[in-house]
Amino acid sequence: MALFADRIDAGRQLAELLTGWRGRDAVVLGIPRGGVVVAAEVARVLDAPLGVAIARKLGVPWHEELAFGAIAEGVRVVSDDALRGSGVTPEQQTSVEEHERVELHRREARFGAGLVDVDGRTAIVVDDGVATGATATAACRSVRTRGAASVVLAAPVAPAHWHADATVVDEFVCPHRERDFWSVGQFYDDFTQTSDDEVARLLAEAS
Repeated sequence: MALFADRIDAGRQLAELLTGWRGRDAVVLGIPRGGVVVAAEVARVLDAPLGVAIARKLGVPWHEELAFGAIAEGVRVVSDDALRGSGVTPEQQTSVEEHERVELHRREARFGAGLVDVDGRTAIVVDDGVATGATATAACRSVRTRGAASVVLAAPVAPAHWHADATVVDEFVCPHRERDFWSVGQFYDDFTQTSDDEVARLLAEAS
């Protein structure tokens, strides 16, 4: 049996570790798309505003689950070690980044209403899991540039060896740090892809 029935279940479990922020000046930001489902549960439990922190993984062309970096608004994160280890050429890197930047801008236009004000507040950035950490790091850096007073990264599951970048993230909250980690989806009974419409619905319901 997996750790989580689905993303709603993961959100409920994650929220149990975040109740200390209830009643404080915090905003919950989900990374679209799946992270918003988890974040919606966290925001509900904390009675906090729900928004988005949009970022896109830069995946190795022949193994897209493996990231060599990520991008967000005004942010670009690239791992030199991942590039060397994967053998991605500069041309392939450029192609992937151009493709993902188009999708980043599409999502910014689609979910723009979810870009809530974080200036001077605690931003709790939520995803449905951390694999390489590139997307989460890019999202948190972007939120930091939006003026957040502090950034908390929260995810239901992550590799045991992974640690958040202390220059970007003030606190990392994760109930399950797993040694046997292949992909985020392995820890869910239902890891069905989240649609744009579902993200838009959750944001509208929370507004």
